Amino acid sequence: MTQPEFPRRFVVACALIERDGRLLAARRKEGGVFSGKWEFPGGKVEDGETPEECVVREVVEELGMLVEILFPLTPAFHRYPSLEVTIYPFVSRIVSGEIVRNVHDAISWVQPQQMESLDWLEADRPILREYRSRLEKMGR
Repeated sequence: MTQPEFPRRFVVACALIERDGRLLAARRKEGGVFSGKWEFPGGKVEDGETPEECVVREVVEELGMLVEILFPLTPAFHRYPSLEVTIYPFVSRIVSGEIVRNVHDAISWVQPQQMESLDWLEADRPILREYRSRLEKMGR
């Protein structure tokens, strides 16, 4: 009998969606994996899909909006007890659509300096730090 590979490994992409100087934060629904934690929307990169294609697809699926990628941030790696994740983050903006909460129970537009007050997924924390550092270097 073949044993499952532990930890499980995932490659995901996420969107840091900017609007009017704020970033979109999404809270995972209760009852699921990491329920109640805040995250940047996104999901698993499928076979034959680039991280850029993935993040656009996932935002449509999760939020009902089309986004345009502005620029990438540094990929982040995080090891949870039962899984490892490599995240490809992309700073993005909304092109069209209205927010629909398909997989989240709350959405919030937050000033970057207030993001640390949310209970973030551990894997998203280094992405948030890099984003804030970039803003500080730009004087924003």
